[in-house]
Parts: sequence; C-alpha cells; structure tokens
Amino acid sequence: MENEKIVILKDGEEVECDVLFTFDSEDTNKGYIGYTDNSIGENGRKNIYVSSFDPVLGTSVLESITDEDELSMVHDVLEEIERQSK
Repeated sequence: MENEKIVILKDGEEVECDVLFTFDSEDTNKGYIGYTDNSIGENGRKNIYVSSFDPVLGTSVLESITDEDELSMVHDVLEEIERQSK
C-alpha cells in the first residue's frame, strides 16, 4: 500500500491524499480506508480521515461514517493500529 494515493473532493476542490490503511468488516460488510491530506490539526498532529466503501465497487465511492456503532469500531481499529506502530 506504500505510495498509494486517492483523490477526494474537499471544499469543492480535488485533493490528493495518501492512503494509510484499509480494512474490511464482516459485521458491516463494508471496507474502510484511512487517508491523510497531510494537513496538520490544532493538536499538531497530521489529520487522518476514515471513510467506508462497498468492497465490490472499491474506493471509487467513499461514504461518511455516521453510525455510532461503526464509529466506535473504527475508533477501536485506529487504537490498535497506533498500538502496533509503537
């Protein structure tokens, strides 16, 4: 996945983003992609975004994650990725 990029629309403009990780969930039957536009947040850390996608269609259509259970699951995955990276 190294050097993989996606292009998203942010505020109406195309922005090239670096793909950080992907994973699938059997519980939701969705794929998830973590990416960054390399911007820095107020906390001084790189902004990371996660969206869902239909694994059959791939990452051509990214969806926002709004379901509380999905958000919790993604948060748990992000914490595990952070633990493994240390």
